Amino acid sequence: MELKNSDVNQWKEALSLYDSRIESMSKPDLVSLDHFYCKQLPSIIHERNPNPHITTLELSKLMQWKLTRGKWRPRLLDFVSSLDEETVKCASQKAFKSLPEISKAITELTVLKGVGPATASAVLAAYAPDVAPFMSDEAMVAALGNSKEYTLKQYLVFVDKLQAKAKELSAEGDAFTPSDVERALWSSAIEAKFVASSNTDTKYSKKKRKR
Repeated sequence: MELKNSDVNQWKEALSLYDSRIESMSKPDLVSLDHFYCKQLPSIIHERNPNPHITTLELSKLMQWKLTRGKWRPRLLDFVSSLDEETVKCASQKAFKSLPEISKAITELTVLKGVGPATASAVLAAYAPDVAPFMSDEAMVAALGNSKEYTLKQYLVFVDKLQAKAKELSAEGDAFTPSDVERALWSSAIEAKFVASSNTDTKYSKKKRKR
């Protein structure tokens, strides 16, 4: 699905299929990690008033979720898992307080070793899904045409596009956040991959039968 698609029903359907797409990937622990990231972590962070923050363990689980849902890069997990607890707490507190100034919030988080703009975006999305979407490969391709430039500058362009799309879709009556838009784009992209893979398998099977 392309970002310019204006059919709200298609967006709602893609979003509603997100959980089943997660399950269909059949990756170890992804279902439980996704439940932690999408359902548990936001509440945990917000319960820490007046100074919301994340811990090193939570950042490590978030990184496991990000790498399992996307591309596995074990060194990043090693980096964040060894971060000092107070350093993570301080950086995340400053980042959350910086919102809605996304540029400053990302900068506060990327001082942490192993945390680039994409991981920082996942942290912000867990706290403020109505402001900052996760910078996933699939959504980047749909919104910007590529997923190779993981920079703050590129993320800010990405945010603008997903915020605008969320506003457009919400005008139809159903509340969409930028994070909803990201998950719908991801869900649609995963479906397309499965369809392409299935078609390839079918063609290969037919060729074998002809032999």
